Amino acid sequence: MRKKLLGMLLALGLFAVVLSGCQSATPKYNPKESLGPQINYTITGIDAGAGIMSTTDKALTEYGLTKKNWQLQTSSTAAMTSTLDKAIKHKQPIVITGWQPHWMFTKYKLKFLKDPKNVYGKSENIHTITRLGLKKDMPTAYTLLDRFYWTPSDMSQVMLQVNGGTDPEVAAKNWIKKNPDKVAKWTKGLKPITNHKKIKLTYVAWDSEIASTNVVAQVLKQLGYDVTIQAMELQPVWASVATKAADAQLCAWLPNTSGKYYKDYKGQFEDLGVNLKGARVGLAVPTYMTSVNSIEDLLK
Repeated sequence: MRKKLLGMLLALGLFAVVLSGCQSATPKYNPKESLGPQINYTITGIDAGAGIMSTTDKALTEYGLTKKNWQLQTSSTAAMTSTLDKAIKHKQPIVITGWQPHWMFTKYKLKFLKDPKNVYGKSENIHTITRLGLKKDMPTAYTLLDRFYWTPSDMSQVMLQVNGGTDPEVAAKNWIKKNPDKVAKWTKGLKPITNHKKIKLTYVAWDSEIASTNVVAQVLKQLGYDVTIQAMELQPVWASVATKAADAQLCAWLPNTSGKYYKDYKGQFEDLGVNLKGARVGLAVPTYMTSVNSIEDLLK
């Protein structure tokens, strides 16, 4: 009996030590202390090839953060948002590479850090890009793509469903069903084709582009097209349209995020203009981090 009691006390003691260690390893945000030591001078990023990552590397230099041991951690969008979710649940400090529209700005209370040096630039617009000759080859699809336009709120509705576990195709169909008036503007006067012509859309597997590409794909299917969508990295997306391996893409964030590829492939594609206004990229933090409002505050 005494041995069992001692064993139980020992087990409880070990559990208390482990629990104490976990708590000390994940302290809550302290506005009275410098942020750097609280998060090991680390900004939580996404995929290495993303435009926001190279811009953030530039920001680290421009603001003198590299000299202060700040670093950018490469991961993935899913890993970043998972880390963000855990931090917010425990009111822990975190700095992320953020962009809007994105479901995380709808689900969580986040704020962009002010960028007085304008490293990230002003707000961007997302453009629709097609291959040369599409207007002649597929006039109905071309007209739809040319008319496609929606708002960050529209996009967020699809993204939130996908984030909640809904298949992107189903989420797109749900949005179309709930927004017949908007879809009607895109398709006004367009008659479905009868030969089921094949059309291919390429996209970057960002939540925003998954949403827009799936919605447009579903409307194209309603118009009689045999639609294929394929996820790629950003540079291959541009190359696929420029070489006519794909017919269109809806994820040209301009003038900054996709600016390099826009210049590299200029003359090899057609820009149909804006499909969403007010996109933005930068560093972001939860709103409870009250003493961090500018990138410069990371130096304090």
